[in-house]
Amino acid sequence: MRTEGEVGAPDPVPDAVPVRWRTAMEAALYGPDGFYVRPGGPGPAGHFRTSVHASPLYAGAVARLLRWVDAELGHPAELDLVDVGAGRGELLTGVLGALPAEVVGRVRAWAVERAERPAGLDGRIRWVARPPQGARGLLFANEWLDNVPLDVAEDGHYVLVDREGTETRGPAVSAADRAWLERWWPGPGRVEIGRGRDEAWAAAVRSVSRGLAVAVDYAHTREARPPYGTLTGFRAGREVAPVPDGSCDVTAHVALDACAGEGAALLAQREALALLGVSGARPPLALASSDPAAYVRALASAGEAAELTARGGLGDFAWLVQPVGVGPWPA
Repeated sequence: MRTEGEVGAPDPVPDAVPVRWRTAMEAALYGPDGFYVRPGGPGPAGHFRTSVHASPLYAGAVARLLRWVDAELGHPAELDLVDVGAGRGELLTGVLGALPAEVVGRVRAWAVERAERPAGLDGRIRWVARPPQGARGLLFANEWLDNVPLDVAEDGHYVLVDREGTETRGPAVSAADRAWLERWWPGPGRVEIGRGRDEAWAAAVRSVSRGLAVAVDYAHTREARPPYGTLTGFRAGREVAPVPDGSCDVTAHVALDACAGEGAALLAQREALALLGVSGARPPLALASSDPAAYVRALASAGEAAELTARGGLGDFAWLVQPVGVGPWPA
């Protein structure tokens, strides 16, 4: 989900007037009664399944990554964990539960989200609208950038859309957007302009004074941009037309290679999670005889790990890992 204070935020959407997709997405997702900020709404978990919701193994992996950052920083008295696009705080809750007491006692947990703070959330979690400046630790953004609004263009012109989803041809793209397309998404056809996402991610990275910034999302690279774009919608677990009326999620895959800064690593989720100890390997059959209960637990864990790392599914998500004043990860 989007946070406040991003670079180049679009103007409010006028009533019943076709506008650029970036403006329409902003209104549909984050305007009054928007999809992500609607009071009493179920949050992302009510509409689609992310890695966070798939298994506690994911939070455990993030906890291990935070411990790597902690060691890189020399085990500071205060260790920041910033979750950008925090949903209802599920990831932070899981990470805090997975950390040993010696570490969790030093963690400052920040949930960056525009929705209201959910009732009953762990009191150790700070609920804020933008990333804290000068954070020392780990900034983690799981499926955030795909909900940062973007413009859509076709044959050099912006695509306009109304609240019912009807599209029309708009004005020629600006010089700045044209330059972004020439570098990152050249060629004819329907394209998605990720310049605002680059700016949003750069601002998030700048908020970290030392540590790691990690963005995880469904993504594509310059060599394999989808020819017709990826803009779509989700509602109640089903993919639907991306109608920007606030009734559904409106999302598009992320050009993470364009977001990457100097020294960043881009790798598949299956690779990242394997490095963090998440394996879908089945437990040895001998365990079924010696400790049946342990075998059942291990088998369930392997199934969850397999979902997180599956080809054609969550395992295809990309991790953009940006070091800030620390060594590279993975080394």
